[in-house]
Amino acid sequence: MLLITPFVKRLGSQWGILDQPDARKLHQIPMVRVGGLAILLGTLLSCGLSLALSIPSTSQEWLPVMGVLLASVGFFGIGFADDRWQLSPYWRLLLQAIVVAVVWLMGVQIHTLPIPLVGTVPLGMLSFPITFLWLAGVANAINWMDGMDGLATGMTAIAAAMFALLAWQHQDMPVLILALSLAGAALGFWQYNRKPAQLYMGDGGSFFMGGMLAGIGLLSMNNSGFIANAVPYIVLAVPIVDMVLVMLARIMNRRSIFFPDQRHIHHRLLRLNLSQSIVVWTIYSLVLWSGLGANYLLVSAWGWSSVIGVLSMLAFVNRTSLKLLPLSFLESSGINKELNLYSQNKSV
Repeated sequence: MLLITPFVKRLGSQWGILDQPDARKLHQIPMVRVGGLAILLGTLLSCGLSLALSIPSTSQEWLPVMGVLLASVGFFGIGFADDRWQLSPYWRLLLQAIVVAVVWLMGVQIHTLPIPLVGTVPLGMLSFPITFLWLAGVANAINWMDGMDGLATGMTAIAAAMFALLAWQHQDMPVLILALSLAGAALGFWQYNRKPAQLYMGDGGSFFMGGMLAGIGLLSMNNSGFIANAVPYIVLAVPIVDMVLVMLARIMNRRSIFFPDQRHIHHRLLRLNLSQSIVVWTIYSLVLWSGLGANYLLVSAWGWSSVIGVLSMLAFVNRTSLKLLPLSFLESSGINKELNLYSQNKSV
């Protein structure tokens, strides 16, 4: 990543894919926004070398792994096109549905759904729509969390490391390789993306990381039982819950779910008068908390206390921040970074 990222930065500058400064933005010079290409190349190179030495024993195991990589590359292509030509959110969803349909046929499928107080429910004919909601949902959730320097990359590195720990416990070598490759690439890019950022990953990078996390989580659902199927949802609880709360708030306000606003968790934490650095590290801590709780569930039911703790913290932030300062606070104070990345006719 130390060699790839500077190269990609120069390439993005030559292509002219830049985030231009204006009155609402923190940066004073044009910023390259195709850093996601470095994350993609770093992940694929690491995966390729590792998988070549540890090819799964059967084609039935190999095909879904390739499907996850294909889905993530496809999501990157959609995000890259959005960075370049500003696609509408509906075109993005349509293209994502096509990508998911292809990899679903390759075996990247969710067959059961863990429902609290009910158990593990077979999906049957609902397998494809639920698989689409999972893959595209997580990809878009990570994309929506890419609102502050280093936030999405740090979250991805932590979540991928938690999936790697799960895979190590199950001796699942393909998933372990995918997770460690993504964690390493995200951490390497984080060095350039943390505050003050030297370049942005763009939609291509966030869609790729989200697609990889969703695919790794899906491959981790290969064990029977409620807990084994629930663990990936718990690892990614922070971006998933944030996305659901934001979408519900927009629907209740009779707005499109793609309407850009300032209701994400990083906006709400900023309304608690926290600095940007504290906000980012607080969210890192929540992701780590939920990931460790998910791993602990495999050995003790007490892991649910961690899950309840994370959800309670998210509920507290959601309710308390709205009582302190109005939604217009962030824009008027000039500290909102998310609109910096998405002001080019982007819905978040």
